[in-house]
Amino acid sequence: LLYPGFTALDLVGPHYMFGSLWGAKVRLVAKEKGPVMSDLNLAIVADTTFEECPKDLTILFAPGAISGALDAMQDEETLSFLQDRGARAEYVTSVCTGSLLLGQAGLLDGYKATGHWVCRDLLPLFGAEPVNERVVVDRNRITGAGVTAGLDFGLSIVEQQRDTTYAKSIQLLAEYDPTPPLNAGTPEKAGAEVTEIMASMFRGFESKLREVAKERI
Repeated sequence: LLYPGFTALDLVGPHYMFGSLWGAKVRLVAKEKGPVMSDLNLAIVADTTFEECPKDLTILFAPGAISGALDAMQDEETLSFLQDRGARAEYVTSVCTGSLLLGQAGLLDGYKATGHWVCRDLLPLFGAEPVNERVVVDRNRITGAGVTAGLDFGLSIVEQQRDTTYAKSIQLLAEYDPTPPLNAGTPEKAGAEVTEIMASMFRGFESKLREVAKERI
């Protein structure tokens, strides 16, 4: 799924992995065909409209965002699309705040899920049980944590759809062997001071999510 203001890295990591499933058809779906602008002004081109998207999908995937996600969560056409395709998809999936979008569409009721740490604890407002893990699988719902977790999420999809040897081959092809220069990728590792600095930047987002949750389907 593409929508205005989505976070590009939420999409690009999984898209690389999905595209490595030889024989699969990966569609970039939006209301209209053409460029869809991400939150950092990187445009991704949608090649399929909501109407053109096949009714029965193997995997339905939603990336996250901040203001873009809030807008999508209040857009009836986007929610209707997710409800319709999500009701029949073999797997309903997301990364980052994409899980909130799925929840707003009623697709995570009674499921365990994860999302970005900034708003993971709000998942119960959207019908889901929050789990502090990088990738969470609950039956046919598969969710990834924030942003870069999309790579782990995508690789787990590759392994599930093919096998471990195939997935290892794709990991090697991507040379996905992260050794970050810092060790602050989670609140637990970053520590209280750094976490509070970042959390304070998103207090408004949290309050707006609470308002949106009141309108949940």
